Amino acid sequence: MPFATINNIRIHYQLEGDKNAPVLMLCNSLGTTLEMWDPQMSTLLTQFQVLRYDVRGHGQSDVPTGPYTIEQLGMDALALLDHLGLERVDFCGLSMGGMTGMWLGTHHARRIKRLILCNTAAKLGTPELWNARLAVLARDGMAGLTAAVLDRWFTQRFQQRAPHVIEKVRGMLLGTTPQGYEANVIAIREMDQLADIGRIDVPTLVIAGRHDGSTPPELGREIAERISGSRYVELDAAHLSNWEQAGAFSVAVMDFLNQGGMQESARFEAGLLTRRAVLGDAYVDQSLNRRTDFTREFQDIVTRHAWGEIWCRPGLDRHTRSLITIAMLIALNRPDELKLHLRGSLNNGVTQEQLRELLMHSAVYCGVPAALSSFHLATDVLKAAAAEAAT
Repeated sequence: MPFATINNIRIHYQLEGDKNAPVLMLCNSLGTTLEMWDPQMSTLLTQFQVLRYDVRGHGQSDVPTGPYTIEQLGMDALALLDHLGLERVDFCGLSMGGMTGMWLGTHHARRIKRLILCNTAAKLGTPELWNARLAVLARDGMAGLTAAVLDRWFTQRFQQRAPHVIEKVRGMLLGTTPQGYEANVIAIREMDQLADIGRIDVPTLVIAGRHDGSTPPELGREIAERISGSRYVELDAAHLSNWEQAGAFSVAVMDFLNQGGMQESARFEAGLLTRRAVLGDAYVDQSLNRRTDFTREFQDIVTRHAWGEIWCRPGLDRHTRSLITIAMLIALNRPDELKLHLRGSLNNGVTQEQLRELLMHSAVYCGVPAALSSFHLATDVLKAAAAEAAT
């Protein structure tokens, strides 16, 4: 388990991947650890050596006496690069990690090749807001904050669909010491980088979540407007967009780092994330295990281009794409694929009432027999989903 002693503290880090590949540095959010980047690792490692670390006060890194500052967090990142002998890296940070990234891009641009700022803000909240959070922390500990934080970090739809993710992130929050959390909260409370970020002149991608209750998308747009030539992407997600839209997030990052020329292996891994999120692990595992030498190339093309490209485009959310897909499969009379996507639509938040309306609509434009068959399939899917939920 690697640690670096820098700035009089021990920082826990992991450096993985091909030693000859360029380095991408990842910086975690308030209340998480380096494990917050787990969904992206299989995609990023196809092309990068990935350096991720626990920010001071988090995970297995030391919790020195606070308060901290964003400058201090940035100096930790630089010291870690120096410790590892890394001169220039690509940098990706989410929330507080993005705040660190802005500081680096403003004050130490020569160390940063490209900058990715995710679900973040150059100035966030009021002193009163942060002081109220600190009062809850002092009274109730991390347990008193966790429920409200998770509701800002994930949409209700995602919380219902992926309880295993919620529990993993809950564990990171509860594992953060109150002392470390408080010291980092004060760093955010005292931060104001609005006047500085216009000086950032490295290529920059800004990612925001349409439903983000912590750093609303207008704050991401504000950053993008102030950084000349930056690119802005808005995902159908709340605060931890790299979990809620893991595939689309990975594609946005890799497209930016490759200037649109994303490698096929990386697109496959990103597509696999989205395919699993929609169709479920069991189906995808079964499909991959059934590949033969005859079908493998076709299956891989489907994962790369249907799931890693079209389904990851930010212009339509997955809910809408499910409805469109179902309508086309009804029209084309493809019952096997239709049943699969009816089940997947539930993972994308499509309700029973919305399915009913879609099937009623299809009766007019695709014919009553097509709609009748689709109603039978949908009934079976809904019964199976209800039985699964009851177990």
